[in-house]
Amino acid sequence: MKNIVLFGAPGAGKGTQAELLKDKYKLIHISTGEVFRHNIKELTELGKLAKTYIDKTQLVPDEVTIKMLIAEVEKYPEANGFIFDGFPRTKSQAESLDKFLKERDHEINAMIVLEVPENILIKRILSRGLTSGRTNDQSEEKIKIRLQNYYDNTDILKDFYQKQNKYHGINGVGTVEEIKERIQQIVEKF
Repeated sequence: MKNIVLFGAPGAGKGTQAELLKDKYKLIHISTGEVFRHNIKELTELGKLAKTYIDKTQLVPDEVTIKMLIAEVEKYPEANGFIFDGFPRTKSQAESLDKFLKERDHEINAMIVLEVPENILIKRILSRGLTSGRTNDQSEEKIKIRLQNYYDNTDILKDFYQKQNKYHGINGVGTVEEIKERIQQIVEKF
C-alpha cells in the first residue's frame, strides 16, 4: 500500500499532480478542500462548523478535520493506498494520521512537497479564481493571508516527516509533465 502526503502552499499544483498519481498508481485521492466543500454543500454538522473557520480564512480545528478525513478514508477499505492532499496540516493531525494508519498496519510512505515561490503562487491562484468561483481565489489580500497561515501552521510538518526520513521537497515550477516526473522518481522508490 502506498500512502503519500502531497503538500504545498495553495496554488502549488497539488490537485493536478494528485490526479496524475491517482491514475498511475491506482490510489484514492483525498483532498481536504474537496472534503470540506462537500460537507459544507451537504450542510453536514462538520461542514457547517468548518465553514465558520474557512469564512474567516482560518484553519479548521484539528478535531474537525481529523473526523472528516477518517470518515473519508473508511469509505475505501480495499484501497491500494491514498494521496492525502492538504492533510495533515499540523503536527497533531500528522500524529493522528500515523496512529490511525498504524492501527490498520499501514503508514505514510512519503511527504512530497511542491515548492513554489510566493509570487508564482499568487498569480496561479488569481488565475484560478477567474474560473473557480471561489471568492478566496479572487482577492490577493485573502490569498496572502492563506499563504501566511500555510507557512505559520505547516512548517513544523517538514521537521516531523524529516525525522522519519519521509520528507521530499521538489521544485514545483515547470510543466505539469516535468513536475510529474520529479514526483514519480520519489514514488518509485517505495
